[in-house]
Amino acid sequence: MATSDKVKIHPGWLRLCHWVNAVAVLIMVASGWRIYNASPLFDFRFPNEWTLGGWLGGALQWHFAAMWIFSINGLAYLLINLFSGRLRHKFGDFRLRAFFADVHAALRGRLQHADLRHYNHVQKAAYLFVMIDGILLVISGLVMWKSVQFPLLRTLLGGYEAARYIHFYSMAALVGFVAVHLVMVLLVPKTLIAMLRGR
Repeated sequence: MATSDKVKIHPGWLRLCHWVNAVAVLIMVASGWRIYNASPLFDFRFPNEWTLGGWLGGALQWHFAAMWIFSINGLAYLLINLFSGRLRHKFGDFRLRAFFADVHAALRGRLQHADLRHYNHVQKAAYLFVMIDGILLVISGLVMWKSVQFPLLRTLLGGYEAARYIHFYSMAALVGFVAVHLVMVLLVPKTLIAMLRGR
């Protein structure tokens, strides 16, 4: 019988996509906050110490560079998941009733996570959500970047100004996901080891 140290949990391609995405998201969020500060949507600004780029032009360069990495890496992740059957295997049995049961268990501190090879329904919902949120980030970002070149996307999102709000809220949702994800890693440290070693 294989020991837990030898059980394969995450394939190499998945770990690579995860860490490339982590770096790209960090760059996009920090540079995005600097871009936001140049033309804020709301009555607040992000502290300059939390931003990247130094000025609007520098932030845009960082943001676009990370956007290409995020988009290409995300597309590779989705395609490999789809064609390898992993997407269906990991998420195909998602059920709302099981999700609410797992949320209830989590709130009572009784959500089981002994076998890292299997996602509970809270994890499934979170990972499916962040995939959709990532797609929305890219689409709304394209509308903001090349509004004239993507008129259909602009119309579907309700116009350029609506795309700005969608992009902001999608970014906020992603930051929220990352924050919860990091808390969960602190609570279950073996998930970090598995994402580093694959086993």
